[in-house]
Amino acid sequence: MILPPGIVMNTIIGASLAAVVCSMIGVFIVRMNLSSMGFCMSHAAFAGAALGLAISRDPFALALGMATAVALILGPVADKARLQADVVLGTMFSLTMALALLFLSIAPGSVVSSTALSVLWGSVLGITTTDLIRLLVLMLTLLVVIFLFYKEFFAIMLDRKLAEESGINTKPFYYAILFLCGVTVSVSLKLIGGLLIFALMVNPVSSAYQFSHDMRWIMLISPIIGLASSISGIAASLYLDIPVGSSIAIMSVAVFLVSVALSPKRKRGQKC
Repeated sequence: MILPPGIVMNTIIGASLAAVVCSMIGVFIVRMNLSSMGFCMSHAAFAGAALGLAISRDPFALALGMATAVALILGPVADKARLQADVVLGTMFSLTMALALLFLSIAPGSVVSSTALSVLWGSVLGITTTDLIRLLVLMLTLLVVIFLFYKEFFAIMLDRKLAEESGINTKPFYYAILFLCGVTVSVSLKLIGGLLIFALMVNPVSSAYQFSHDMRWIMLISPIIGLASSISGIAASLYLDIPVGSSIAIMSVAVFLVSVALSPKRKRGQKC
């Protein structure tokens, strides 16, 4: 596939930023056993996009709004109802998927296919300078927040109840993690799509976990693995003429499988 240099450059930069952002927030998601968060947020975004199609509004704007809203209410609902977050995630997952199908059923048929597919699978070749700026701002925001409150986040990742007993007010930090996850999914939607973004959130972190339990090391190496998966995925996509989002996801899985095969922890019989 031969593309103009400008499009290729935007694709590489966008994929690199999305990989770093998703891998950073993925460390929290994987460590706190909230892997289903990616599924829930992506389907919430899909429901928002479907609503946009149904009422003739910008689908990506409503996708961002829906995913962010779900992220904002998830923590308080789980705490008030005294339920595990994954229980609430499962309920919201089914609700948002049902809403997405409902909104698609009442949307004009002529606009559903291409826009819905772009939300599901991404449209990395259409990424704009504005999209790149959003990803860059999100990455810098994550870096600043993690740097300023690393001790609090680290304590919550280890054990939220223990962190509370040590005097840390965990609610704002826990809610911040959920909110940042929702924003990350929303901002990255246009690049890799709702159904494949989960790969960049979980696979690089899971690969890093094969070699260490040190959270500092995992926090550092996960974005690098995500970056490598994205760049190699783009290269494979251009060479084989296959969708970029799918190629990136496949490469991230390939890296994970190699990590499992080489994992010293697995060879020692440890859970990883």
